[in-house]
Amino acid sequence: MKKRLLFVDDEPNILQGLKRMLRSHRDKWDMAFAEGGQQALEIMQQESFDAVVSDMRMPGMDGAQLLEEISQRHPDTVRIVLSGHSGEELVMRSVGPSHQYLAKPCEPELLETTLNSAFALRDRLGDGKLRTLISGLTSLPSLPVVYNEVVQKLRSDDASVADIGEIIAGDPGLMTKIIQLVNSAYFGLARNVSSPAEAAAMLGIDTLKGLVLSIGIFSQFEQSTLDRLAPVDIWNHSLTVGKLAKSIAKSQDADKLLMEQAYMGGMLHDMGHLILAANLPDEYSQIKHQVSDENLDLLVAEERVVGATHADVGAYLLSLWGIPQAVVAAVGYHHQPAKLLEKEFSAVTAVYAAEVIVHGVSEEPGADSPAYSEFDLEYLEGLGLADRLPEWITLFTALEEDAA
Repeated sequence: MKKRLLFVDDEPNILQGLKRMLRSHRDKWDMAFAEGGQQALEIMQQESFDAVVSDMRMPGMDGAQLLEEISQRHPDTVRIVLSGHSGEELVMRSVGPSHQYLAKPCEPELLETTLNSAFALRDRLGDGKLRTLISGLTSLPSLPVVYNEVVQKLRSDDASVADIGEIIAGDPGLMTKIIQLVNSAYFGLARNVSSPAEAAAMLGIDTLKGLVLSIGIFSQFEQSTLDRLAPVDIWNHSLTVGKLAKSIAKSQDADKLLMEQAYMGGMLHDMGHLILAANLPDEYSQIKHQVSDENLDLLVAEERVVGATHADVGAYLLSLWGIPQAVVAAVGYHHQPAKLLEKEFSAVTAVYAAEVIVHGVSEEPGADSPAYSEFDLEYLEGLGLADRLPEWITLFTALEEDAA
């Protein structure tokens, strides 16, 4: 079925240019065009759309106001800013209601890649309620202690980018939003950034203060969620997986970018758990019950209850937010890496191996060790990496000793 797209701009010549540019995509997309925000809302009252691509600076209702309204009325819709204006104020205002920020002029291939990536993962979420929930999220909650630490640091006179970057690197919620903004077209980078420290340095103290203290784009877990979920355990587990994934990548002589992608993928691999637990507590309790009381496989239980796995949920949100694709893949395939059909070591491999090891494969493996039964050996052998398992497990032991 064709995807339905609505393009919004107050300049008719821009809309005509989009029509010409995207004419070859008519076999894939049904496209409509609106001159301004009010007309867009009127059209959306009559028709449903999979995505809205809007200019930012428009008279009357600007792009940020339009997308905010759409997020309330049609939360399942993918919301993209396509703008030639890159003033910091406009970008900051678009961070919440938009999923991604693309710059004019935008090549059709980039727009197609951006939308198709989101649609592919969206289609894996069979439950409309789940898609609506994820599309409506503007931030991932942080632990109160971490959130308060970054707020206090930013309010102090001696706040440094290095200090803020270090705090951000230890919190999935803060990390994801910062990486999302740095990888938006506003910064015009020729490459993706996956390092929290580098992202913080690019934003600078003033922008970070605006994001955290003024706009309030970050949030913290409510006490009821803390009591029910115990996210500290998930945070600690994610931090360990992230560190081990980076160590594994380093042991493979990976470059700095891949090591950062492995770390970020490890930090975010279980964010789907947090999304489900914080927003669908009853369904999450059902999943836990089926796993503990019925001895059902976790992924099977998740599919049965909500129609998707926590890996699918996390990967969809990251893809919506424009997080680097290597990180999205590491999150989406951290339980089933063979499904990606990769032929070489990647962040997916590092996060998958780290996840299995941290979940209990820590004894010294011998040739017939039960440790190996937890791995997809066919996948690792296909990459020529099965013989690296003893070294990777030793890396985990070293991390544990350093933390003790």
